[in-house]
Amino acid sequence: MILIDPLLEALGWDVRDPHEVQLEYATIDGKSVDYALKMNRKPVLFLEAKPINDTLTDVRSTTQVVSYAANAGVRWCTLTNGVTYKVYDSYEKAEAPDKLLFEVSIDPGDTEGMSTDQVAGLFERLSRDAMAKGLLEVIAEGIFTSAKVRKALATLFIEPPGTLVRLIRSTIGDDTIQPKQIRAALKRLWPHPPEVPITSVLQPGAKPASARGKEYTQEHHIQDKPQEVIELFRNLDSYCRELDPPNVQTKYLKWYVRYTHGKHIFCCIHLKKSGLHVALKLDYSDLENPPEFARDVSKVGHWGVGDVELAIDSLGRLDDAKVLILKSFEGSKLRLTDHLPMRAPYEG
Repeated sequence: MILIDPLLEALGWDVRDPHEVQLEYATIDGKSVDYALKMNRKPVLFLEAKPINDTLTDVRSTTQVVSYAANAGVRWCTLTNGVTYKVYDSYEKAEAPDKLLFEVSIDPGDTEGMSTDQVAGLFERLSRDAMAKGLLEVIAEGIFTSAKVRKALATLFIEPPGTLVRLIRSTIGDDTIQPKQIRAALKRLWPHPPEVPITSVLQPGAKPASARGKEYTQEHHIQDKPQEVIELFRNLDSYCRELDPPNVQTKYLKWYVRYTHGKHIFCCIHLKKSGLHVALKLDYSDLENPPEFARDVSKVGHWGVGDVELAIDSLGRLDDAKVLILKSFEGSKLRLTDHLPMRAPYEG
């Protein structure tokens, strides 16, 4: 209560009014949830509080609070230890842990590189005004729907049904192109299904994983991350690859994903539970009107290679970040020599 009540008040909830914030709200199965946040006296968000040292990783706790919400017809629920807040969509058709939409924390260690406004913006999604406007529903639609469409497209591209192949062939209007050519082209356009782990691409002359130590995959980086972070990563991953498909290479290291153009690194992505930290090979002093989510890390320890780091926590910021990523990519084409490492004490 010492930690949660002041936060709820800051977000516009009247913790002294039981018609708005009710403690020990009885569920239909005879149990109770710690907080029920209400609008028009009907619960719109359940909040289950755990001890401050709880890691919030127990599947049973997650399943419990999600079940409480789903059984009560409440779409949104939050699991918290007073420091970290994990927000779930109980209506999403998935296993309880995969219903995690986003996560936000007041721990400075979890929000390093993020501005105060960014952290406040994530918490503001749980405000009374935001709940009244249906902001969480809008965010969930963009994240979960995009993930489902991406998965469906991957299935269609990797194993295209005959109807799709015939439709493409008819649209092309060139009878000399055979169905097998179209299937091969689809696989080239969609080189991997996003849900399948992808091992690092070995460079010419590189030794196999058994001789070089552990080989990391995409699954290593997205494991246990909120769906919003996973979708942000997959969107950015596709963008980096599509800048120059034949020449952009991806390598999955322990702490981040590295993108190179030829031999030159232009982007590194470190996935955090609150968003993405993207390192770019740019000089911060050369940026005109840098966005507030960009910072100079030339003299700061960080994951990846580059002097500019972007803290991306939403699809909107991702669109703004692409301009700088493109600038870093264009710079990689102009470099005559590789400069590894570039102030990257944590090169993984």
